Amino acid sequence: MEFLKVARRRSLWSEIIYILLNLLLVGAVLAVVWTVKSPIFAIALVLLSKWRVLAVRPRYWSAHILSNAVDFIVSIGLVVLLYAASGAWILQVIIALLYAAWLLLLKPRAKRSLVIAQAAVALFVGTMAITIVSADWYVSLVVLAYWVIGYSTARHVVLAYEEQSHVSLLSLLWGFVVAELGWITYHWTIAYGISGSGAIQLPQVSIVVFLLGFITERAYNSYVKRGTVQVNDLILPLLLSLSVIFILVIFFNARLTAWAKERVI
Repeated sequence: MEFLKVARRRSLWSEIIYILLNLLLVGAVLAVVWTVKSPIFAIALVLLSKWRVLAVRPRYWSAHILSNAVDFIVSIGLVVLLYAASGAWILQVIIALLYAAWLLLLKPRAKRSLVIAQAAVALFVGTMAITIVSADWYVSLVVLAYWVIGYSTARHVVLAYEEQSHVSLLSLLWGFVVAELGWITYHWTIAYGISGSGAIQLPQVSIVVFLLGFITERAYNSYVKRGTVQVNDLILPLLLSLSVIFILVIFFNARLTAWAKERVI
């Protein structure tokens, strides 16, 4: 019984230390963002915090990096958003709190629905961050970044279903879909401004790819459960997602085009 009490105390102290270290990381990243005008140092701090990924033999590095790719995408993406929100300190604090929630509440979870939520966050935050910073990038680099985000998030979801035989194929396919959207976005970028948010804008592609990912995951869930994709399982996700996409692409794009013409005149 004494051994069990000691084990519980160690577990409690380990949990407290884990929480404090993560909060310290978030605070340090926010402090660096406020004091340094380049995101490089904050990103380097985040990467240093992931040292355990490489604390294994080199032959396991690729597997560990792949399994932690979603965490890398969200962490680096949120750092980019922190810098993009420079001048809007309230929004920066909110983003920092979201980062803390990611590290402490969502990232450690292993339940399937929460693992899928992790991939969804990475898909949205990753594409949003890339769109914000990639205006001067080569198109090939933008497409590659989108492909990495698509491949990593799809792999995260497929593994949540304990699928082993088609992980690479399905991840590659979704990676190519996201990469294609990244190529289109590079040539045709639409983003919605947010009042008092600094340089942060909400890219249309992040919303569209998030909704397409939602439809794709629901289709895959139907296939896993029933051995085939049932239309009944997709009616509501399709109606919801396609309605939002239609409104964004047709209605808002038309209004933005009209507004741009008025400004030119």
